[in-house]
Amino acid sequence: MADNSAHAGISRGTDLAVSEEDRAPPRGKSRRSRADARPQKPAESVGQERKSPWSRATGSVRDHPYAALAVALAIVGVCAAGVVWWLCARQYETTDDAFIDARTVPISSQVAGAIVDLAVTDNQIVDKGQVLFRIDDRNYQAAVDKAKAQVEESEATIANLAAQIAAQQARIEEAKRQVTQARAALTFAQQQNVRAQDLVKRGVGTVEAAQQAKSDQTQKRAVFNAAIAAETAAEKQIAVLKTQQKVAQGQLDSAKAQLALAEANLSRTVIRAPVDGIATKITGAKGAYAQPGQALMMFVPRKMWVTANFKETQLDLMRVGRPVDISIDAYPERTFKGHVASIQAGSGAAFSLLPPENATGNYVKVVQRVPVKIIFDKPPDVYIGPGMSVVPSVKVR
Repeated sequence: MADNSAHAGISRGTDLAVSEEDRAPPRGKSRRSRADARPQKPAESVGQERKSPWSRATGSVRDHPYAALAVALAIVGVCAAGVVWWLCARQYETTDDAFIDARTVPISSQVAGAIVDLAVTDNQIVDKGQVLFRIDDRNYQAAVDKAKAQVEESEATIANLAAQIAAQQARIEEAKRQVTQARAALTFAQQQNVRAQDLVKRGVGTVEAAQQAKSDQTQKRAVFNAAIAAETAAEKQIAVLKTQQKVAQGQLDSAKAQLALAEANLSRTVIRAPVDGIATKITGAKGAYAQPGQALMMFVPRKMWVTANFKETQLDLMRVGRPVDISIDAYPERTFKGHVASIQAGSGAAFSLLPPENATGNYVKVVQRVPVKIIFDKPPDVYIGPGMSVVPSVKVR
């Protein structure tokens, strides 16, 4: 009994000492060492934490095979899409420095006068030849009437001179007959004079008869000379009348020119549309006074195209006739077809008001832009106007 009690006491003392020893940290060791003395995780858990990321990823793939397959397919799809996009994009040259262009026409008056009618309104679509403005035409109508009267007067003068020339031709014929008659009378008088003088020499005739025959010859010669002079005068009168006729013809031509000018000015009092288009920016109004050259409105033709300013480095494979996809900013969901019509012979800067002069000062190389004209294959069925922004894509391969 005593031994058992003693043995039990010794065991209790030993346990108590061990417990005290566990509570108190050994000398020279920090509290961290005591914390390290805490119970450790099982060896299996430690082995799992030491696995590589690849092992963990492989485990995740095994745990989620469908999700992994979807991610792989997505990656492959993105790569394929990128390759397709690159192969497609390299076939096109595009720029956002492009706009709708047209040859806008300022409609102006060519004659002075009050505007009596404004036949169109703002942004109205008009056809070629349609009336836009009317200007008071009373003065111009009077000028036309006056020119017509001058033309008629000149024509009458010419007709009168033509009649005079015809009458003068008759006078010439009459003068020629008088010359013939006078020549016959002169010949007879000369023969009579010869006979009378011969009779006097033979003593058969009288001196008085011889003198009478000589006098008659002289008279007949004078009549003959007068007839010749009258014929010459009549012939020269023809030249005078023809000269007057030429003067009258010149006056007629001048009168016709004045009439043509007056009629042209009269026609200009009605201002018409030069081509099919749209009347816009109207500044003229009914009752206003229009001066020659004064702009009354802007006129936009219906024929429009795209002017695209491509970089010079984009022109390597660009050719006339290449197809173009045209995207208009106003209609982002639509694409219009066109083709390259022409490429300007020079950069835009070369034709500017102050072109660059690279031979002076410091030189900095700048990529130039060259205007390219692009025409629509079919007129767009939407509203477009000059200055609207577009993005053309030219297929170069």
